[in-house]
Amino acid sequence: LHYLAKLKIMVIKDIEREDIRFVMTSLGCRPVASLDHFVPEALGYADLVEEIRLDSGERLIQFTGVQNPGKTASIVLRGSNRLVLDEAERSLHDALAVLRCLYKKKLLICGGGAPEMEVACRLRSLALENPGMLSFVFQSFADALEVIPYTLAENAGLRPIETITELRHRHVNGDSAAGINVRKGCITSMYEENVVQPALVTISALTLASEAVRSILKIDDILRATRDI
Repeated sequence: LHYLAKLKIMVIKDIEREDIRFVMTSLGCRPVASLDHFVPEALGYADLVEEIRLDSGERLIQFTGVQNPGKTASIVLRGSNRLVLDEAERSLHDALAVLRCLYKKKLLICGGGAPEMEVACRLRSLALENPGMLSFVFQSFADALEVIPYTLAENAGLRPIETITELRHRHVNGDSAAGINVRKGCITSMYEENVVQPALVTISALTLASEAVRSILKIDDILRATRDI
């Protein structure tokens, strides 16, 4: 480092391992482990690299005029205290997760427990059309799905039994967009309230829950570990 300082070459130390891939993508370079691989093809180019200081006293490294920039972006979060900053980081993470879901599956559905209740009503109809053991399967799956809007109504301070009964009645009559409006404390159309969510969230939840139940049902016996005395 002493010789690099003499040559006025800037050195940035203590880069986190999880940040290396981000730096590579942003600057168009690749990591070099030895001088033998220190070739021009492995380097990135920028017009200016400088250290800037924020009002809070923290320091950042700013790259300006990158010749081959990657499709990356840096977001600087600020807050009055650590609690506010952590909450802002969680909110940003949730927003990016929503965008990721929409990128994978470009489809939005109603929120407020509407999709779960609609599927539950369809399963109850299938239970009536398929008598026997299969009817109990459809009925049990429908009961499990109704737990989601029931919990939502309970957390919103509503009467869950009355709310679920009204919500089920609306869906049976063909109002598939009806959901629990937490702000107004009643059942309204989620499309009109602009309460939507990525379809991938609901699909993934139902898929993973079904796989977990299937794994449990495949268990034939449980062997309890005993300790010899």
